[in-house]
Amino acid sequence: MTFSYYNPTAIEFGAGKISEITKYIPKKSNVLFVYGGGSIKKNGIYQQVVEALKNFNFFEFYGVEPNPSVETMNKALSIVKEEEIDYILAVGGGSVIDGCKYLAAAALYDGDAWDFLDGKKQVEKALPIGVVLTLPATGSESNSLSVVSKKSTNDKRLFASDFIHPKFAVLDPSVMSTLDDRQLKNGLVDAFVHTCEQYLTIPNNSLVHDGYSETILRGLTTLMNTWENKDDSDWRDNLMLLANQALNGFIGCGVVQDWATHFIGHEITAYYGLDHARSLAVVQPHLLRVMFEDKKDKLEQMGKNVFAITDANKVIDKIESLYNNLGVSTKLSDYEVDDKVIENITESLKKHQMLKLGENQDITIEKVKEILQKSLA
Repeated sequence: MTFSYYNPTAIEFGAGKISEITKYIPKKSNVLFVYGGGSIKKNGIYQQVVEALKNFNFFEFYGVEPNPSVETMNKALSIVKEEEIDYILAVGGGSVIDGCKYLAAAALYDGDAWDFLDGKKQVEKALPIGVVLTLPATGSESNSLSVVSKKSTNDKRLFASDFIHPKFAVLDPSVMSTLDDRQLKNGLVDAFVHTCEQYLTIPNNSLVHDGYSETILRGLTTLMNTWENKDDSDWRDNLMLLANQALNGFIGCGVVQDWATHFIGHEITAYYGLDHARSLAVVQPHLLRVMFEDKKDKLEQMGKNVFAITDANKVIDKIESLYNNLGVSTKLSDYEVDDKVIENITESLKKHQMLKLGENQDITIEKVKEILQKSLA
């Protein structure tokens, strides 16, 4: 239990909070308002943001795709430099936010900002970022992580820096009313796996961290089991807050973390375009089975404190059934992949020097092959 925790993001939670962004953005800022597709123009979010920015000098950039690419964000970078942007407002889900974090770091860097993704350079400064969250899932609205893709090389990489921590985030659950079922299901699975990556590792002595992780897991399980209530405001409120707390950095402080499911899943998404959450669902249960001896103690603890069951194997079955009951497949064979999927994923992991994954660094390339083979079976 030795750690440092830093989270400078101010949270504005609740309906009608979009107008609060004016409290955080300096009055004379040149703001770049960044969003994804046109959905925010259909659900009223766009109009609320424009109204809040009416006394600011602001510019717009749209078209950030799921799994944001450097190719797209470098187009926004041209606007940042041409218009001397000094504040970035990300309006969207994790993809828009992650793309804006890359943009904020790239704006003040003289070289190719992919350097941050491949580990050649560390971020030393970045433009300030604010967020209006539209899709609860990644927790990116109040953490220091960013995942960005490079289409030209089928790469999907991660970087982290305190400099890209958003200054504020508006979490208005009412904006979720227009999200489709696929997006909500992805959000549930994403948040659940985020929590597991920080919890399903080795036993520890932190009653706060484990207890809080178990609270989040129980909450997400309740939401999955009450999917029929997804249109209720209480259900939406809880998903938005649970997804935020799953990856705001706290439950991972001072505990051993895993993230192998994510690293393998990133490669699947990079090659085959699978939704991020669905790439996690096709990896996690099979990883837990292959690495059962590593995970057994915490699986038993999870079973007792989250699901009220004692058999560690049945805990894995329970996790898998939660996803399947939502209609999120845990089989890679249910998606459009080719017969080279195992080769492609493992070769990409080798290229990125990810040869030993997991909390014990014992998930080797051979173990990854076994995990993927089980997912294809």
